Amino acid sequence: MDLLNTLVDKGLRRELPTREEALAVLATSDDELLDVVAAAGKVRRQWFGRRVKLNYLVNLKSGLCPEDCSYCSQRLGSKADILKYTWLKPDEASKAAAAGVAGGAKRVCLVASGRGPTDRDIARVSETIETIKEQNEGIEVCACLGLLSDGQAERLRAAGADAYNHNLNTSEGTYGDITTTHTYQDRVDTVTKAHDAGLSACSGLIAGMGESDEDLVDVVFALRELDPDSVPVNFLIPFEGTPLAKEWNLTPQRCLRILAMTRFVCPDVEVRLAGGREVHLRSMQPLALHLVNSIFLGDYLTSEGQAGQADLDMIADAGFEVEGAGTTTLPRHRADAVAAAGCGSGASACDSHEESGCGSHEGGGCGPCGGHAAAAEPEQAPADQARTDLVAVRRRGAGTDLAPNA
Repeated sequence: MDLLNTLVDKGLRRELPTREEALAVLATSDDELLDVVAAAGKVRRQWFGRRVKLNYLVNLKSGLCPEDCSYCSQRLGSKADILKYTWLKPDEASKAAAAGVAGGAKRVCLVASGRGPTDRDIARVSETIETIKEQNEGIEVCACLGLLSDGQAERLRAAGADAYNHNLNTSEGTYGDITTTHTYQDRVDTVTKAHDAGLSACSGLIAGMGESDEDLVDVVFALRELDPDSVPVNFLIPFEGTPLAKEWNLTPQRCLRILAMTRFVCPDVEVRLAGGREVHLRSMQPLALHLVNSIFLGDYLTSEGQAGQADLDMIADAGFEVEGAGTTTLPRHRADAVAAAGCGSGASACDSHEESGCGSHEGGGCGPCGGHAAAAEPEQAPADQARTDLVAVRRRGAGTDLAPNA
């Protein structure tokens, strides 16, 4: 296909595709899907080889968020039967992080629900970051705490944070349809604050909320303009008890096209397969590794992911390798830019606490809240029916007495 040849050439040169080209990727047929994956895979390998970065989520504070993000199980008025607990102590958070590090994660993402942190919260998280870094040499730490006030990003960086995550989630034109308690511009401003403070910026999207192809292209192009080092792609996890519980709009094929489009638009950025991969990609997850270079290991914020060992086996079986702690994630030109800005690691940021699928639970942190493993290919859900069989609420790890999944 001439389209794919053009997109590969542009990706290898870090040249932005046209909107028409990006839309054309989403409009390709299932018969063309493997060609699309192969083309985007060339771009992925150019900048990241066959390395897969592992990230691990620690939910510092779960539930009871005052924001009304429709996709989030922690939202105001949510009836989802999730874990609810207040702040983990630094040693508790460090113990949870150690499980992910032992499983091969090189980045720990600290997420907390809420609109945004108070100065006291920043002090609390700063102590947690310092404790984790003291006990886990060389680990990267990303914070995801919601909307930042002036000076807070600088304090997190001084404490040792490498990155900050805050997702845009959807296009500016449709943002008001999913959230009314804060604005799209609020999110842009927080990503900008993190970047200006020298933190590696991480910002991504949630697909599957009923958006159009044009909305998806809008948000990915907006992310390209913001220029984060990491772009997590979440797929909506329709939690029972949330307004989007019956939004089952995704197929594995559409998920792969969305990931390919994101890779073409953001060729040299860490594209992370985040929340919802187990629910929506299911047995086609290994194909996604040809498009992304980063995933979350184990469970999400409020839902369960597939077993950590299954993640490692999938990576090995697909012919990829886990990225080592001594390897810089980003291509040299991006890593050098991050280092010049004062962010030590040159890796990308974490996700957010999105409930949609990767990660983010909007109001506050934004990270994957919800993915869970689905063992078999389910039948397509009726449009008016929630799929409680595909979303397993997290009952282990942080906030419980049970061992984490890592």
